Amino acid sequence: MIRHAQATDASRIAEISIFAKRMNYRSIFNDDKVSFGEMQVYPLAKEYLDEPDKLQGIWVYDDEFVKGFINISGQEIVELYVDSFFAGQGIGGALLDFAVNQHGCDRLWVLEDNKGAVRFYEKHGFRNSGQRKQEEGTDVYSIELIR
Repeated sequence: MIRHAQATDASRIAEISIFAKRMNYRSIFNDDKVSFGEMQVYPLAKEYLDEPDKLQGIWVYDDEFVKGFINISGQEIVELYVDSFFAGQGIGGALLDFAVNQHGCDRLWVLEDNKGAVRFYEKHGFRNSGQRKQEEGTDVYSIELIR
């Protein structure tokens, strides 16, 4: 079931977010200080608890417990992460379909070098808009995908 995130989901959302970012971005950014120093589960979970407005756009895939989440702002998908233990089970696709069909989401930004994510979104009807932006303080670029 996909439902709106609650404060009780904060630690699970933070855990999924941090570990997915480490797994997917470490080889792109090559910065272990960020991956293992700055990015920590507890501070992110605490941020969600201290600032509950940050949970407003987050929807979770809950099947006995939270297995993935999507963060929506207007018609833009800001984040979509699935716990790696549940990858390949259709959870990401279900969250993406929810965002598109229930919230009219039609765009997102993805790291250009995150080829797996780019393929995933293209498989679900997104295409490169031709827009590109540099990630602040790095030589890494994101591309905009639209439907």
